[in-house]
Amino acid sequence: MNILVLLNDPPYGTERSYNGLRLAGSLAKRDGVEVKVFLFGDAVGCAMANQKLPDGYYHLDRMLSSVIRHGGEVGCCGTCMDARALGEAGLVGGARRSTLEEVTDWTLWADKVVSF
Repeated sequence: MNILVLLNDPPYGTERSYNGLRLAGSLAKRDGVEVKVFLFGDAVGCAMANQKLPDGYYHLDRMLSSVIRHGGEVGCCGTCMDARALGEAGLVGGARRSTLEEVTDWTLWADKVVSF
């Protein structure tokens, strides 16, 4: 089964991106499941490497890295990155700048699309 997870919310301040990445991570560990995660808007901040957070906070960069380690793909909206002055060099390993065309292809590839 092919599943696309779309994230729109900022990495911190709400729990939508956190819950979306929890689901993506769990799905990526399942046999026979392929997962792709696309980050729109403020969600591109989830892919910033080496996040510094107070003790007790979840680390979305590490959660994304786990999805990638388990075979998932992570695309970040290039337009959204530009609007936030986020360069590709600042992304976690395996996450990459992407396009609307690619997420369109991923949507057609997916058996299910989940949006947070």
